[in-house]
Amino acid sequence: MFRTALRNVLAHKARLLMTVLAVMLGVAFVSGTLVFTNTISDAYQKSSAKGFDQVDVAVEAKYQESKGDRLGRTPELTRAELDRSAHVPGAASAIGVVKGFTAIAGKDGKLIGDGFQSQGGNYWGANDPRYPLKEGAAPHGRGEVAIDSETARRAGYEVGDTLRISVDGPVLTPKVTGVFTTDDGNVAAGGSLALFDTATAQKLFGKPGTYDEIDVRAKAGTGQAALKTQLDRALPAGKTETTTGRKLADDQARMISASMSGLRQGLLVFAGIALFVGTFIIANTFTMLVAQRTRELALLRAVGASRRQVTRSVLIEAFVVGVVAAVTGLVAGIGIGAGLRSLMGSLGATVPDGPLVITPGTVAAALAVGVLVTMLAAWLPGRRAAKIPPVAAMSSVHAKATTKSLVLRNTFGALFSAAGVAVVLAATTMNGSDGQAPMGLGAVLLIIGVFILTPLLSRPLIAAAAPLLRAFGVSGRLARQNSVRNPRRTAATASALMIGLTLITGMTVMAGSLQHSIDKMASAAIRADYVVSMANGNSLSPEVGRKLAATEGVTATSPLRNAPSRIGGETEYLTGVDGSAIAKLTDLKVDDGAFTVGGTRVVVDDKTAKAHGWKAGSAFTVSYEDHRTQRLTVAGVYEGNEMIRGIMLDNATLTPHVKDPADMQVMVKTAGGASSAAKDRLTEALGSNPAIKVQDKKDISNSIAQMFTLMLNMLYGLLAMAVIVAVLGVINTLAMSVFERSQEIGMLRAIGLDRRGIKRMVRLESLVISLFGGVLGIGLGVFFGWAAGELLGTRMATYELVLPWARMAVFLLLAATVGVLAALWPARRAARLNMLQAIKSE
Repeated sequence: MFRTALRNVLAHKARLLMTVLAVMLGVAFVSGTLVFTNTISDAYQKSSAKGFDQVDVAVEAKYQESKGDRLGRTPELTRAELDRSAHVPGAASAIGVVKGFTAIAGKDGKLIGDGFQSQGGNYWGANDPRYPLKEGAAPHGRGEVAIDSETARRAGYEVGDTLRISVDGPVLTPKVTGVFTTDDGNVAAGGSLALFDTATAQKLFGKPGTYDEIDVRAKAGTGQAALKTQLDRALPAGKTETTTGRKLADDQARMISASMSGLRQGLLVFAGIALFVGTFIIANTFTMLVAQRTRELALLRAVGASRRQVTRSVLIEAFVVGVVAAVTGLVAGIGIGAGLRSLMGSLGATVPDGPLVITPGTVAAALAVGVLVTMLAAWLPGRRAAKIPPVAAMSSVHAKATTKSLVLRNTFGALFSAAGVAVVLAATTMNGSDGQAPMGLGAVLLIIGVFILTPLLSRPLIAAAAPLLRAFGVSGRLARQNSVRNPRRTAATASALMIGLTLITGMTVMAGSLQHSIDKMASAAIRADYVVSMANGNSLSPEVGRKLAATEGVTATSPLRNAPSRIGGETEYLTGVDGSAIAKLTDLKVDDGAFTVGGTRVVVDDKTAKAHGWKAGSAFTVSYEDHRTQRLTVAGVYEGNEMIRGIMLDNATLTPHVKDPADMQVMVKTAGGASSAAKDRLTEALGSNPAIKVQDKKDISNSIAQMFTLMLNMLYGLLAMAVIVAVLGVINTLAMSVFERSQEIGMLRAIGLDRRGIKRMVRLESLVISLFGGVLGIGLGVFFGWAAGELLGTRMATYELVLPWARMAVFLLLAATVGVLAALWPARRAARLNMLQAIKSE
């Protein structure tokens, strides 16, 4: 039976080519994902481990938990702790570390790198062992800075150049005195690192005389654990905590691995979709191959082969196909992994150097996935072939689906679909994350149900296209008849395309609705013309608010100043605002009382008020950061949203109790409204600071939408793999269908249908099947997009369903294009058949 199966593979290698390609693409996606994520993870882990070479034990301040009305706090590491650390037995040296956000502007005035990866710190002494100088000297004083070599290379800076730098507001213009090398992970990821002398860094980052961390080196012969024990004894109990450099490196490696695992899982989900789509092609291919070899299988049964042996022969064929597809997919996947890494570099992302990582797990996964998927998809056709009675098969009486089997299939399909719809609808009534798992389950059940029902659905939907097909004469009528002749085959072919378009349409519906909701939220909640904030989301210096208020054309401003407090034994964050201006800058619906902020009168969002049982006129006691208490009164309760919420009180009341006042953002209203001239004036007033964003309402919406757009484009690219596999499925089905109908096509040619008519017939058949899959996919996608939006609407009050009609039309056109392109080769092949030989074929 093995020899027989191998002979069949070699005999039908052309017809199995598309199956090999489909499986190969899925395996390549899986192995490429694993190679890419393993390579990036390994490179970052090795790079971060190097960053801890100069640290044997790190000393950090230990957070003090909140108790009663006293807020939790992190004590400061002072010079006393640094001196104690440097003089414990076994310590060779101790370095006080200061760090914070520092934005560097390029020569074009724009921020270098991502704001979240733009860091600053202190250079210790004249020769900091953490940052070996490549050229120049250590910085001294506020007017000097050292920068990392990658930033210097990317921006074209050299020793002696003047930089424009921002820490929390005002722009500094220090001179570059040195360029250093570093293994810092943020720099490796495309960020920047600027170092000042220690005293300057402490002042700039608001930490005069204190440190964020103390890094201690051990003397030769002293282990990290022994040094840690000595430090624990010498430093104040309960104020500090120590960690060995080895543990820091291990923890960093785990964090990198965890962050990579999210990316890996996301990519593998799409690889799974591509493989799932590929199973339809495999099942279709083997079903048609088995049907074409009915007499051959009957002869095997007649000469003594058992049902099990017939099934096994089909599975052996699938095994050979799976091995070939898995091996070629693995090789292609290694290339994809290397290509993705190079692509990251070309897109500006900096990845640490390192070898391409191909683990035994990657090889095993590729082989297992390729072989198992192929064999599982081929098992049902093989089992069905073994059940055909030898006499019936030798008489060419194929085992057609009985009425009972069709009723059973449709019943199961209806039950799955009904259960899926019911679970999805139930999930839409739940809150937030509670409904995610049920909705996912319902979506899977519904897709399975629709797939089972597609043979039943194919007849009425394809019949709806009959009036259009009649316009193409005989070719159109034959195409319609051919597409419904074998509903199961049509269903399997269309389902492959349906799944890809379901996901694409669903995500497009959600993205469009989210964008509309964000625009609506921004216009409904904010009256201010501009919102000013830091590029990395950090706080602004109060100086920014003062400069904006003094700018020409500005009529009202209000800083939004966050500060922690204790209310009823719980930590609550307060938002300080300009009480006289905030009503002019916001447009929040008041449910109870009045929107009045001033003195001890505050306004509270509806969710916070409900949680505490407050209403207009309620009074409560707040304990501030300085441990002083005050009695506040709720003047009004407003409807909060994702942009504005919380307890608002006047900055004149809050600021005296805040140790280091800082603003999360500043709202600004100008005399002439938002305009490019007004925006330029505000930007210039802040010194054209690269770290500060000046955004109008449209900019805010667009900045949020950019994340969705980027994500959507990435998902489109990933789902393109599933669509390509679906195209292969249509080509494969048509090609094998042409081979199966060779005699029929020969007869059509003989009675007068020309080659052009044959081509048109095959193309129209492909077009109908693809449009059938497209209509199902878009319909399911709209339903899932609506359902997911209903779930999201529980968290976003302004959410509203928006159907992207233009894009859905493009998706339907894409389905039609798939049908036309997929039919090119099969149609050409059908038209070139020799009519006499075709008529004689069996």
